[in-house]
Amino acid sequence: MTAKRYDSGKLYDFVQSVLISLNVPEEDAFITADSLVRADLEGHGSHGVSRLPVYFRRIQEGRINAASKITAERHGSVLTVDGGNGLGQAVAVRALRKGIPIAREQGLAAVFVRGSNHFGTAAYLCQEAAKDNMASVVMTNSPPGIAPWGGRSAFLGTNPIAFGFPSGAEGKPAIIADLSSSVVARGKIMQAQKREQPIPEGWAIDSEGRPTTKAGEALKGAILPLGGAKGYALALAVEMLCGIMTGASFGPHIGNLYKDGDKYADVGHVILLFSPARWLNMEAYYDTVSRFADEIKEVPLSPGAEEILLPGERRFRSAGRNRLSGISLPDNVVSELEELARKAGIPFPPRLAQ
Repeated sequence: MTAKRYDSGKLYDFVQSVLISLNVPEEDAFITADSLVRADLEGHGSHGVSRLPVYFRRIQEGRINAASKITAERHGSVLTVDGGNGLGQAVAVRALRKGIPIAREQGLAAVFVRGSNHFGTAAYLCQEAAKDNMASVVMTNSPPGIAPWGGRSAFLGTNPIAFGFPSGAEGKPAIIADLSSSVVARGKIMQAQKREQPIPEGWAIDSEGRPTTKAGEALKGAILPLGGAKGYALALAVEMLCGIMTGASFGPHIGNLYKDGDKYADVGHVILLFSPARWLNMEAYYDTVSRFADEIKEVPLSPGAEEILLPGERRFRSAGRNRLSGISLPDNVVSELEELARKAGIPFPPRLAQ
């Protein structure tokens, strides 16, 4: 399947305009568009603008509140947030921003969010926290994708967790490790289905518990956990934090945006923020991070390896290249976005000249 390239700035304007046409407040539309386009820039199209059509439908149906009322209560260094069923990216970023002053004051803050939706990449939130010199741990639950170890039916979400550390280096990214509890993010299987491509062996099982390379069968079955039983345990721990301790829904009680007629998602997020300036000299911290990174990169290479990358570095490089060359979108995603543009009455940006 072929792909066309589009200017990232024009894609951003398109996404923001579509959301504003649905009465999403300008700031929430900015956050959501920035998250989606950045995912595409960084090479994670499964969490990029391909998600916009389903957001559009669910806002139109009222399954996502366009202008949600986000409420928060502080309990010492803990902040509990009700997202009011708003767009997940907007809910999560606004919750993050409410937590940063607490982290500056206390040294750390724990933000527990309920009543939210799919929030894009967890890395995006870590990047936003790093702009304020905050280290972070970000996690979320999601609709069922992983079977309990030994089971064949999906129960737990793919439940990603990300760790972010500011680097303080000019022109260098924060150190960010963003991983799913599953072998692969569910979005990548959805992306393979859209592209009519097979998935690799070892990614998923079908509804009968048999290994499959068919994306459609995998979505009816379950995705395999990362590292076997260890990934199952990690997914369960994230579910406990994000589903139980936030007061959100858990496992099969979470609504699925991709299932017509399903209930509100009621996804939960947990954001842990650390302000190292409360106990460290930040200049010394950044010097140590720089030395740490340099020493890792100086480790002798294994045969066939060209270099050692830090977590988050590949994203950073991809974004730099794609800002210059444009974001690559497969034909079927372009067709969906063009149809969405007609419905919204907003012109879809032209492709870049090859």
